[in-house]
Amino acid sequence: MSRFIIASDIHGDAKTTALLLERYKESGAEKLVLLGDVLYHGPRNDLPAGYAPKKVIELLNAIKDDILCVRGNCEAEVDEMVLKFPVLADYAFIDVDGLRFFVTHGHKFNTENPPPLRKGDILLHGHTHVPVAIPFGNDNIYINPGSVSIPKENSEKGYILYEDRRMKFCNLEGKVYKEIGL
Repeated sequence: MSRFIIASDIHGDAKTTALLLERYKESGAEKLVLLGDVLYHGPRNDLPAGYAPKKVIELLNAIKDDILCVRGNCEAEVDEMVLKFPVLADYAFIDVDGLRFFVTHGHKFNTENPPPLRKGDILLHGHTHVPVAIPFGNDNIYINPGSVSIPKENSEKGYILYEDRRMKFCNLEGKVYKEIGL
């Protein structure tokens, strides 16, 4: 897996999920990495304009074999009854291109409560709805794609395209607005 899309915090928004999947198909990525909060908006967020969790289920199940997903704070066990890919793991590791990503939602493991990371590991999480790429810890990097449906702090709805040790922060139209090398 040398090219993948990273997205977080869909919160049941079918319109933005459809746009994300268009970008995914156009990119030629091999995997779609979802950082949690897939179907529900939660009590702290307003209902997204395109809220239609049943449609999100349909859209994502159509590419179930392409998805790696971790559990967000809005996921429930019932989600695994309707989604055809696992959604309840608190974290996963992705080893690619000599890099090691610790993939999680961010409500349990984050820069304030870091997971056990090796020197140079990358902490990849959503949860805050704010895109970020900053160094921290022991030569680690914290990267957050922001939110697909409910961006915060004047950020755009977006995702990240990982390719050849580069993280390209993109809006839902596919425009790269920031790029970092790893």
